[in-house]
Amino acid sequence: MDVRLSRLSVLHFRNHREADLHLGPQVNCFTGPNGTGKTNLLDAVHYLSLCKSYFEPQDVHNILHGEELFLVKGTVVSDDGPHDLACSVRKGHRKVFTRDRKEYDRLADHVGRYPAVMITPYDGQLVLDGGEVRRRFLDGLIAQFDRAYLEALLRYNRSLAQRNLLLKQLGPAATRAAVEPWDEQLVAHGGTVHAVRKAFMDELVPLLVQHYQGITSGPEEVALTYFSPLEGAGMRDVLDRHWARDVAAGYTTGGVHKDDLLFNIAGQPLKRYGSQGQQKTYLIALKLAQFDLTAQRAGVKPILLLDDIFDKIDPQRMRHLLRLLSGHRFGQVLITDTDAPRLHQALDGLDLDTRFFHLAHGQAIVPDYAEAREA
Repeated sequence: MDVRLSRLSVLHFRNHREADLHLGPQVNCFTGPNGTGKTNLLDAVHYLSLCKSYFEPQDVHNILHGEELFLVKGTVVSDDGPHDLACSVRKGHRKVFTRDRKEYDRLADHVGRYPAVMITPYDGQLVLDGGEVRRRFLDGLIAQFDRAYLEALLRYNRSLAQRNLLLKQLGPAATRAAVEPWDEQLVAHGGTVHAVRKAFMDELVPLLVQHYQGITSGPEEVALTYFSPLEGAGMRDVLDRHWARDVAAGYTTGGVHKDDLLFNIAGQPLKRYGSQGQQKTYLIALKLAQFDLTAQRAGVKPILLLDDIFDKIDPQRMRHLLRLLSGHRFGQVLITDTDAPRLHQALDGLDLDTRFFHLAHGQAIVPDYAEAREA
């Protein structure tokens, strides 16, 4: 059985003072002008899946201006029945996440239970920004269904922070003996992180290529390469080789925290040589590959969140996505669009349970069609 949300409620979340929506099992469309909070509803679903915002890393910044807290709630349905999820953030307090009114001991225990995949124009940062953004993307994918990996990554990052602090404090007087306890931790957990990332990429890349070719039917070839200082060397070798540089810099200059993903098209860097259309297509293909791999690993189809996607792609790419929708490739899908008639026209004739919700400035969310629209 697929994962789906039957109900979504928000209170003081982003620009929404209050909303309570009953969602359909297949396609749910949020339409309305820019600035009405369509994307914020998708982000609320992302919170319920991954315990965090897709867009804003600081939870407190998602509280409606002038309020003290936000609350996101949802009823999720899966193979073990319905469950009530709730995420609350209050200024000056830690985030609280509950399932059936029972708080998790660790948020990591929830991540991966009800997966979701977001496709949004903001994904362009994966191409344009630095390696940290791409590492965070990769780690987020793997951590959804590999808790051992998440634990190794957390331990590596904690050890890295302690080693960096010591290097900064000791300065030129730093010795290998002083940092050896942290070196041991980096070696142990860094090797695990590298091995899992490499194996994951071996599965992800063929799916990316397949989806890109399916969307474009064009001649250009795309590639995705995992770059790591640990390629061909162990973590200890990297630490040995970088020691003099680490002392001079006052922090650890080599390790899996310097890994990156290299996006290429026709043998050239996508960022430099790919057109805007090619970059968008590449990112859509990457996210569809993420969906496939997440579904394989999790054993359920993730909730698919499509943010303003039909406004950003040409008719050929739209037709490819619609073919996937009509073929029931996905489970529950939530779509935002500023153009309601366009979205109606695109989805008409598809054998899908489709529901529309209209958003307007300063008004409650209105279901355009209270009942499912079925072809």
